[in-house]
Amino acid sequence: MKYEEAIFKIPVESDNYKHNSDFICASIKNILNQRIKTKTNRIFINTNLKMGLPLENINKIAGPMVEAWCGEVFADIKDDVNNTYNLINVEVQQRLGVADIILQFKVKGDFCTGNVDVKATAEDIPNSGKGPNITSFSRIRTEYIKDPDFLFIILSIKHKVFSRRNETTMMIDGIMEITEAQAYDLKYISEYDINYNPALGTGQIQIKDIHYVNYQYHTTWEFCQMLDKKYLRSSRRTEDDWFREARLHGWIKN
Repeated sequence: MKYEEAIFKIPVESDNYKHNSDFICASIKNILNQRIKTKTNRIFINTNLKMGLPLENINKIAGPMVEAWCGEVFADIKDDVNNTYNLINVEVQQRLGVADIILQFKVKGDFCTGNVDVKATAEDIPNSGKGPNITSFSRIRTEYIKDPDFLFIILSIKHKVFSRRNETTMMIDGIMEITEAQAYDLKYISEYDINYNPALGTGQIQIKDIHYVNYQYHTTWEFCQMLDKKYLRSSRRTEDDWFREARLHGWIKN
């Protein structure tokens, strides 16, 4: 059977999907940029290392720390029941989940949920985190079939790290400072900016350069087709491979 002969399950998103996507992305950026603006954007790392943190390798531990910081920032907003962002629930997810943080907002009397994947890049390390793995092909393809309104947000955080001597302990404290926050709906990232890497499992969806992302508005079905095209164009994938995944995850009816 050829790909074109499949009887697809075609996901159809709600009419208000784009509005909700724009609202959540803007809210996330506004929340974090407000922390940057008010200088409450630092993570303090206290150690007993007299020479300070190994800055050339700091990107290896930065990801989990930035992710935890973001979770706490969102939780602080949620705890204010009168917050202007209408953020009503925050859930930090377990490792290897489809997202790092789940945010729920109240929008025009309804509720919408953003599944946030946090990606940290070092501002002062060239090409740090430039082309990150985002999620597996089969996992994200399946999420859009299960829920055509599935909102997957890439949260790109830039940071820089510096050291200073603690006058009390005389040790060197590390300070990780958040310098920039951008939020993108994966479904709206342009076809050019998305790569497919077949190396891991069913393959990883990647962003070519997370610092320079263009938008290209897709419906959920158009985005699924675009992912399929990138999968099938890989020299390591065949239509038989695609049909195996499609039957396993319920993307087709035949």
